[in-house]
Amino acid sequence: MDFLKEWVTNIILFILLATIIDMLLPNSSMQKYTKMVTGLLLIAIILSPIFKLISKDFESAIMEIPSYQSPSENNMKNLIDDKKKEIQASQHAYILKEMAVQLRKDVEEELMDQYGLEIANIDISLKEENNTATIENLQKVTILLKQPETAVESVEAVKPIVINTDIPLPSSTKTTEETEQIAVFLSKKWNVTDKIIEVSIEGGID
Repeated sequence: MDFLKEWVTNIILFILLATIIDMLLPNSSMQKYTKMVTGLLLIAIILSPIFKLISKDFESAIMEIPSYQSPSENNMKNLIDDKKKEIQASQHAYILKEMAVQLRKDVEEELMDQYGLEIANIDISLKEENNTATIENLQKVTILLKQPETAVESVEAVKPIVINTDIPLPSSTKTTEETEQIAVFLSKKWNVTDKIIEVSIEGGID
């Protein structure tokens, strides 16, 4: 109802204004053009409710267009997202593998010289997957060591095992101390804290 009152008021005010302008203008050829312009403006004011309605419907239609997506478009988007995640995961795994290879190369020769051990496996993890694979971003390094195969081949034939319950089991202190020493050695070589390095020896105790 308020809109109707405003609309009628605008028409009346414009007619009054147009009448005053027409009275003030002298009789000349300009008066003809003035009447034409005021007539067009009056028509525009009269049709303004229709213009507003059309404009509102058009805006609503435009707003609804982006929200509609066909099932095929949604499936394509999901497929692209899955492929992107798969590629990112593959790249991350490759980067970790290359970093592990580099860490192995940095220490394998000295490990053999000082401890007579070689690396059987090395796993690394970063603080965050999206972080750059650098030494500073290392979260944990798990390394498995083993005796060289040449040493295994030279071992004598296994002697019969005699179980004597009176003799206490050998202490694991030596193995534990050795793994701790190796962890410290690796931390110095890689320039990281030994807290993130976990060393185990194949056939021994962590």
